[in-house]
Amino acid sequence: MGFEERKQQIEAKVSELIEPLVMYNQMELVCVEYVKGPRGPVLRLVIDRKGGVTLDDCTRISRVAGDVLDVHDPVPGSYNLEVSSPGINRPLVKEKDYERFAGQKVLIRTVSAVDGRKKFKGILKGFRDGKVIVETSAEEFALPLEDIAKARLNIL
Repeated sequence: MGFEERKQQIEAKVSELIEPLVMYNQMELVCVEYVKGPRGPVLRLVIDRKGGVTLDDCTRISRVAGDVLDVHDPVPGSYNLEVSSPGINRPLVKEKDYERFAGQKVLIRTVSAVDGRKKFKGILKGFRDGKVIVETSAEEFALPLEDIAKARLNIL
């Protein structure tokens, strides 16, 4: 099994374990990322809440998540655990993100080209019929959710 397959399995399992814990703390698990870092693998949990997250929020989730991950051991070998806020250019991952942030500026990259392009910068119009609707300066595009490689707010 290659790194990408392992990465997807680890991220899915960690999300399943950690999301209830984050929700219990009145927060949202924005995303889980398992990446190769300069000092070894990094497991990154991105959390958010209305009004933003504090350093204390990140510390609390890091401690509790660390305990849960130690018990269930979904990540093989050693890794560094990071817990952070999504920042101003918040990643968009779930269907509800595309509905919630409609009207905001976004930057979206797709896996395969749509009308000869993979990068879309414009205004998020929402989510319809399994597709993310984005209006660029030229036209409106309906991008299949499964074809989105990366999406984030484009505030700055």
